[in-house]
Amino acid sequence: MRLANDTETIRARFSALQRPYAFFDGPAGTQVPDEVIDAIANYLRESNANVGGHFETSRRSGALVEEARATAARFLNCAPEETIFGPSMTNLNFMLTRTVGRELEAGDEVVVTRLDHDANVSPWLELAHDLDLTVRFADYDLSDLDQQLSDRTRIVSFPWASNALGTVVNARRICELAHEAGALAWIDAVHYAPHGRIDVSALDADVLLCSPYKFYGPHMGIAYVRRELIERWRPYKVRPASGYETGTMQHELLAGFVAAVEYIESIGWETIVDHERELGRLFLEGLPDGVTLYGPPTMDDRVPTFALNVDGRSPTEVAADLGEHGIFVWDGNYYAVEVMQRLGLEDGAVRVGIVHYNTVEEVDRLLDRLGTLTL
Repeated sequence: MRLANDTETIRARFSALQRPYAFFDGPAGTQVPDEVIDAIANYLRESNANVGGHFETSRRSGALVEEARATAARFLNCAPEETIFGPSMTNLNFMLTRTVGRELEAGDEVVVTRLDHDANVSPWLELAHDLDLTVRFADYDLSDLDQQLSDRTRIVSFPWASNALGTVVNARRICELAHEAGALAWIDAVHYAPHGRIDVSALDADVLLCSPYKFYGPHMGIAYVRRELIERWRPYKVRPASGYETGTMQHELLAGFVAAVEYIESIGWETIVDHERELGRLFLEGLPDGVTLYGPPTMDDRVPTFALNVDGRSPTEVAADLGEHGIFVWDGNYYAVEVMQRLGLEDGAVRVGIVHYNTVEEVDRLLDRLGTLTL
């Protein structure tokens, strides 16, 4: 199959891909197209300054911040003033959970899930420690989520897609359940963002967070907060700062973020999704005997991220062998602490992540090596 009519044309936009490696490590951070690298470098060459000054480079930086907000609004389908930038999703989530904590009282409840990355669990556990809140866990298949809700539920915090199993949940329905309980719907979209269009309005989300370095951009975080909340909450920040950003932003990374979104738009979500689903289907159908897959067995209700183990070999042993053969995957728990504990995987699992720049040939290469490891 072909991506945007020519997979190699897309891959040619990535200097990183012009090497004999198969990058299946995207769930921890994708490779970056040259236009993103150029945008970062050009900002530093031509516009590097703080905002608020009465001179050209400062004015350029101010314009870039506005452009980045408009781009984030377009990417998330929200208003520019509902967007917040920060060093990472984890950093933003600690800040925002601390901020909403000003409105919580002892005995209030937060519902999280065993499907979550720990960046969407530990901030609530720490807040609960400080404020005497109760944190309830829905199981990793979310089958008991509604049973965890009560009249004391104030937040329902959940992942749109699992960074471990690839499972995609019905985010719109969970937002409805949260609101029916009088709670806020708080979404970790980090792992969903590289694989599908985000529309916070259609979801009716209250808070949503994601990370551009997972979708071909630089290391930073973005949050959407519903206008009503962003105007009501009192953020933790220095007095001269406006908004929720706590200080000088990473302007060069904002330039890279804008370029990353423009890169995605140049390809189109339909093309990206169709290509990833086909590669995922080929991978699942080609898994050799002796490989145990965790998570959905088909491409229904999942993104192309796969947790697996090879019989008789540790995850580290498998990942190291693949790495020696130029095939890059992850092993361990990838901060999906609750998932691995729930599945009883003390050493975690091997994680394979497919994104749109991967090819049929790379999938075949991975399957061939996994087959060798099962012998």
